[in-house]
Amino acid sequence: MKFSFINAGPYEGLDEREARRSIASFPPLGILYLASVLEERGVEVSVLDQPARGFTVDDTVDWIEKENPDILGFSTFSTSGCTAALISSNVKERNPNIVIVLGNHYATFNSERILRKYFSVDITVRGEGEGTVIDLVGCLRNKGKLKKVQGITFRNKKSIISTPARPLIKDLDCLPFPDRKLIDVDYHSVIAGANVAPKKFTSIVSSRGCVYRCRFCSCTQFARSRWRPRSVENTLEELHFLASEGYKQFIFVDDSFTLNKKRVIKLCRSMRKEKISMEWICEGRVDNCSYEMLREIAKAGCKVLYFGIESANQRILNYYNKQTTPKQSENAVRTARKAGIDVIVGSFIVGAPDETKEEIQNTIEFAKKIPIDFPQFNVLGIYPGTDIWNEFKMKELLNTEEHWETGITVSEICPTAVPLNEIKRMIHQAFYDFVRRPSFILKQLARTLKSTYRTQLLANNLTRIGEIRESIRSIT
Repeated sequence: MKFSFINAGPYEGLDEREARRSIASFPPLGILYLASVLEERGVEVSVLDQPARGFTVDDTVDWIEKENPDILGFSTFSTSGCTAALISSNVKERNPNIVIVLGNHYATFNSERILRKYFSVDITVRGEGEGTVIDLVGCLRNKGKLKKVQGITFRNKKSIISTPARPLIKDLDCLPFPDRKLIDVDYHSVIAGANVAPKKFTSIVSSRGCVYRCRFCSCTQFARSRWRPRSVENTLEELHFLASEGYKQFIFVDDSFTLNKKRVIKLCRSMRKEKISMEWICEGRVDNCSYEMLREIAKAGCKVLYFGIESANQRILNYYNKQTTPKQSENAVRTARKAGIDVIVGSFIVGAPDETKEEIQNTIEFAKKIPIDFPQFNVLGIYPGTDIWNEFKMKELLNTEEHWETGITVSEICPTAVPLNEIKRMIHQAFYDFVRRPSFILKQLARTLKSTYRTQLLANNLTRIGEIRESIRSIT
């Protein structure tokens, strides 16, 4: 039996060069984990990262036909679910006997809707997939009963059946490392068009889940409000393996990397002790960033740190249930700067249901005030699996049947929100104003002169100035 996996993308119509430039490319660890657990059990696997390869739908269908798998699995989000459905339809026309499975967030929160709309999809996997994919392959191989496989939704003649949810994996150390050799792609991380990880780069996850309940995020429901770490020893083992494979840079893609301060400090000190000298990127919460921890992170090789600041208005933060304050955000950024983090990125969300233009502008001015290197302004979108989606559904402000596949911004459907075009104009102008400030430019030059990493970044990106300008122009 052969199982082929596809990381579906939203880039239909782009050529390969444009597709590669369009993504902040991280390997699709989810399907690489699934592939690895199947490889351990003797199942033949293959993987295609569609957007990273710049494949159109037709390219992807041709690839599938060449691979000729028995089972085809897609990793899907709201940005890629429609693409996966279109590919599956074309594949079924050529090979009606292939079993097509959709997984990840899009499939988890839309399991029955997908099967009702797309008859080319046979099964959806809900939630964490390693145990499910093992049982599913065994069931299909032995012609067993799908209703005995936990965590799936499937079509049985005219009925749609959902089996009981599968328990979360308690011991993440039991999982094999994701087999990155299954994908022949050079990945990089991009900020505002600049490649901040130009060396051999990959991603790694040292924990799963999140205990926080931010209302705009679906991780709460997906991971059932639980956080499960890998052991420091197991994480170090994978880092050593990555170093032996020639990787020089990586990103921790944990939802809550800094949740446990003692664990982070132990990991960072162990990385230094065991001479793991790779450069890396991570995210942090502003209410959990002591100087001691941030200093250990910096000394262990962290070069880029993302903070989810979201808003400068406490009223909006409370609506998001962020459980932070603007003062904590300012302190966290200044502490990270003092600790020696080379590049600090602040992420902001604007466009809450009754957020005013004045409040949006307050967040923009706050971004200029605090010493971040780059702001990322996002318009509040809602998707199945988020608390705000459920709120709008209950208030009958949302047509769920119209928007379940792609989600929608609050500003497009909420009568009290600032109109979407106005928000876009404000944040485009905000980014332009941010990067053209003389004080910002001078500080960036001073920080670059003091940082070997930033100096190398400047040198590595000099040949890409044209692309960086185009990227900034598209934002502004």
